[in-house]
Amino acid sequence: MMIETVNLTKCYGQLQALGNLNLTINQGDIFGFIGPNGAGKTTTMRILATLLEPTQGQAFVDGKNVLTHGKEVRRTVGYMPDFMGVYDDLKVFEYLEFFAAAFDIPAKQRKSIVEGVLELTDLEGKKTAAVDSLSRGMQQRLGLARVLIHDPKVLILDEPASGLDPRARIEIRELLRELKKMGKTIMISSHILSELEEICDYVGIIEHGQLVFSGTLDEIWKKLGTHSKVRVTVVDEHKAKAIELLNAVPEIEQVVEQKSHLLVNFTDGQIAGSVVAKTLVGGDVDIVSIEPEKMKLDDAFLQLTKGMVH
Repeated sequence: MMIETVNLTKCYGQLQALGNLNLTINQGDIFGFIGPNGAGKTTTMRILATLLEPTQGQAFVDGKNVLTHGKEVRRTVGYMPDFMGVYDDLKVFEYLEFFAAAFDIPAKQRKSIVEGVLELTDLEGKKTAAVDSLSRGMQQRLGLARVLIHDPKVLILDEPASGLDPRARIEIRELLRELKKMGKTIMISSHILSELEEICDYVGIIEHGQLVFSGTLDEIWKKLGTHSKVRVTVVDEHKAKAIELLNAVPEIEQVVEQKSHLLVNFTDGQIAGSVVAKTLVGGDVDIVSIEPEKMKLDDAFLQLTKGMVH
């Protein structure tokens, strides 16, 4: 595993921001970290980036303890905060060369490395632009370029799509996919849950500093019972007959008539589309389509959290 926390706890006086957080992220995965404001996401990320010391517990990045091997961890991690401060009177390439020097990259290699990350983040055209003249989307891409300067194995990105317009969000998403192909392990927090749903291998949901859920999206759907719902569309004149037939099936708990389809809920928590098809075909009902009802990550988040923070 690339990231691991063991009973990670952080207190600010009487306020517990994190409580016994146990989290694992495997190499090469994109891990979406979601939770209400104040749930402990940023605190966790700052501890992993060695910017904050835990009150109790341990955290490891690539097998190295963040407290005892901070310098090695900082060379392994690229951390991007939710808001990136910029330096006035610096051009984009000067900004990146400054950070390359900060990571002790030899002067001879800096130019080629800077050009490489500019190309990767599609910022070549802004190379000589003043950093403080960039749009929010361009600044976010520059922030990613900065954390890539030292070629870290792990990227910890706190709300990288915050405040971006739809086009800029799509560009950031595509860039993250490209970084995954390069073998990077990515931990990303976001309030734009639909975007995480599209790119993440695993998701962790945190509330009150406690991990509510960690696993794949399929595991979320299974936990919430969303695999037990099937969307059925039949020709309009057969809808009433379909409802009557399906309500008589023992495995079916409920049939809900919606505008263009029927939502069929099963009692055993399993998809049984074949039962629906067999029942309707046997009753001479013309079927248009049968498909699983997929819950959105936003809905899962609302069901798994209480919507309250400290």
